[in-house]
Amino acid sequence: MGASDVNLAELIGSRICHDLISPIGAITNGLELLEMVGAVKGPEMELISGSVGSAGARIRFFRVAFGAASDQPLGRAEVVELLKDVERAGRVRIVWTLTEPVPRNQVKLAFLALMCCESAMPFGGEVEITVRSDAWTVTGMADKLSLDSGLWKGVANGCFAEKVSPAQVQFALLPEAAAPMGRRVAVETTATRVTLRF
Repeated sequence: MGASDVNLAELIGSRICHDLISPIGAITNGLELLEMVGAVKGPEMELISGSVGSAGARIRFFRVAFGAASDQPLGRAEVVELLKDVERAGRVRIVWTLTEPVPRNQVKLAFLALMCCESAMPFGGEVEITVRSDAWTVTGMADKLSLDSGLWKGVANGCFAEKVSPAQVQFALLPEAAAPMGRRVAVETTATRVTLRF
């Protein structure tokens, strides 16, 4: 990454998400206007509206997970609303148990851990996010998990036996983002549960 403390990957993530959210918001507004005047109705409109809503939710989620993060607090209402939007577009139920605002950089770790859990639940499941005494636990539960043992072993130390693919980037980013905060990632897996602690 170079000698400076600038994290280019995070800045690129923030820039891409920032630039994409505006046109998606404009499309959403345009669709709402079309609905108001009754110009377009039917399943086609529902499909477009649902897809645009899903894309917007995912981009806002990615902005926290992949973008630059400070210790500025994020409130419960903001995080829960974002996770509900993401939840509607997927198969995983997300339970955010925190009641107090938490630093954005810690929410970033939780979102990356959530993405790790999601990757193990192709048929859906539930992810619960808790904090006790400043220690975070992200637990994914499903009747059937699909675990890549190499990824789950590597996420604890950031060393992977095989090349990480774009779809698996959260496994490499989680330990890298946790290290500057003095946190280490610990992993436990069973046939129906995956747990990440940091």
